[in-house]
Amino acid sequence: MKWQEIPTPCYVVDEKKLKQNLKILQNLEQETGCHVLLAQKAFSMFSLYPLIGQYISGTTASGIFEARLGKEEMGKENHVFAPAYKEKDMEELVQICDHVIFNSFAQYEKYQHYFLQQECTASAGIRVNPECSTQEGHEIYDPCGPGSRLGVVKSEFPDQLPEGIEGLHFHTLCEQNADDLITTWHAFEEKFGSYLKQVKWLNLGGGHHITRADYQLDELKKLICEIRRKYNVRVYLEPGEAIALNAGYLVTEVMDIVHNGMDILILDASAACHMPDVLEMPYRPPLKDGYLPGEKPHTCRLSSMTCLAGDVIGDYSFAQKKQVGDRLVFEDMAIYSMVKNNTFNGMPLPGIAVLREDGDVEMIKEFGYEDFKGRLS
Repeated sequence: MKWQEIPTPCYVVDEKKLKQNLKILQNLEQETGCHVLLAQKAFSMFSLYPLIGQYISGTTASGIFEARLGKEEMGKENHVFAPAYKEKDMEELVQICDHVIFNSFAQYEKYQHYFLQQECTASAGIRVNPECSTQEGHEIYDPCGPGSRLGVVKSEFPDQLPEGIEGLHFHTLCEQNADDLITTWHAFEEKFGSYLKQVKWLNLGGGHHITRADYQLDELKKLICEIRRKYNVRVYLEPGEAIALNAGYLVTEVMDIVHNGMDILILDASAACHMPDVLEMPYRPPLKDGYLPGEKPHTCRLSSMTCLAGDVIGDYSFAQKKQVGDRLVFEDMAIYSMVKNNTFNGMPLPGIAVLREDGDVEMIKEFGYEDFKGRLS
């Protein structure tokens, strides 16, 4: 299939750009000895897991379904963290996961008996809250904010870790650079460094924008090597966005143009349904051949076919006036898009495709009415 033949709306993952990201992460593993895991909460296109598994150590999950997916589709290291676990899920998780990370000592004590059994191969860990916030303007994604439910604070830690705890985990970043990780590390080490002598591994969580052009990669490598040298622990990172950063598109078509003080383009893609971060963060997705309002002669508002008045992607300007039937290509649409999409208003889910290195497009999956109906009863 050629690019112009793609049915819209459609997510398209760029195989070449994905590999470029993966090679950076593979190099990080090779130079530092760390283990890099795909955070499936950001990117779960499992048809690409065999490719991803050629470059990094495995997957990490936020619950039983993602854990199953990582086990079935990549089959390498498989980790899980959740704020709480159900008994029926834990029975399976200890069989399919290498690491199970708990959000409280009470949760660990509830399931401790699994990890003390001789035949159990899963390793248990505790998530900590270093109480060191480095984010600005993204409170919804700040696990160190006041009253956060994520991670155990130092005042709740015992002097000695419970039997069976083999690792510690902290996750405090969101689309951030190595300097913020270093700041967090110093806060963590001051409060929890003594516990590293009692464990085998340390998980530095996700939110690392490792494959971004301006990322301080050398600083990250130095930090990982220093942690391994000083504490003799295995070091894990769980990037989600970095895996497929700038490696995906959302192709959409202009269905109609209405006029109310400006041209408003009605697209067959939706912020609310197909790119929820636009409304949640908020986030302005990059648009191929699209510019800031007023930068080019024709400024338009991009909206969708839903009935939600606020379902607006944003205002963009173009060199040429847009027409019904034109196609727009949003960029950086692989991450937190497919995993968050929904069928509000009966909106169809976008198809999923791969842009191969030779320029051809391969449709991986298309969705229809039964996918909408199957979510309901």
